[in-house]
Amino acid sequence: MSFTVEVREKDGLRSLHFGSAWMQGAMRVDSPFDLVFEYTRVMMAALLLREGDFQKEVLLIGLGAGSQAKFLYKHRPSAHMTVVEIEPRVVEVAKESFCLPDDPARLEVVIGDGVEFVYQTDKRYDLIMVDGFNDHSHPGDLNTLPFYRACRERLTDRGVLAVNLIGLSDGVKGGFAFIETAFEQRAVRFPRCASGNTIAFAATGAPIDIALDELQARVLKEDSGLALLLMLDRLATLPACAEGRLRI
Repeated sequence: MSFTVEVREKDGLRSLHFGSAWMQGAMRVDSPFDLVFEYTRVMMAALLLREGDFQKEVLLIGLGAGSQAKFLYKHRPSAHMTVVEIEPRVVEVAKESFCLPDDPARLEVVIGDGVEFVYQTDKRYDLIMVDGFNDHSHPGDLNTLPFYRACRERLTDRGVLAVNLIGLSDGVKGGFAFIETAFEQRAVRFPRCASGNTIAFAATGAPIDIALDELQARVLKEDSGLALLLMLDRLATLPACAEGRLRI
């Protein structure tokens, strides 16, 4: 896979593009470790679904501008992250223009295919985040039942999967149906973001059963700029949040 990788900057916002107007990642120059896009903040709700800093081993499929890797690097100092990115130039640009830390002991970057990596690794992860797309904003083989089943096998007994389902869930379940099947219905889609992104979560091991009030309290306690309260207010409309509790 090869495509044009561009960096643009306007009004303090530096953005990554794959040869089009669509942003594949962004960073505020004066706050490089903050999350610019709502959908990236929603994906980080995965950090709040279980008590404590359970995320010791984290796998991220897709680097982009490195926003999520940088956020975890700053706010989860005890975590070890592995990021798999298929396009070498994206890795170079993330380091050169988006302040991606050079710290292999905590942040390991692998250039390769995320699907093949998950199929071949024997390592297990507490958190897997899937946010990989080509220059046409399509996830390719990342959005398949075999891949999500492989993700489940690679999670620990307290594991959480977070997936960006942009373009796959308008009017139909799209890739979420694969996630539900792979995780035996232990999955939930959060309400769609204004950008069109829909974030799905799935879990293994011990059930997740948390009051929405407690989830909001954890957001406030996190104190990391997640700004998720409006999204959490909308969770009460989901079947998975009956009786004011999120159950996965």
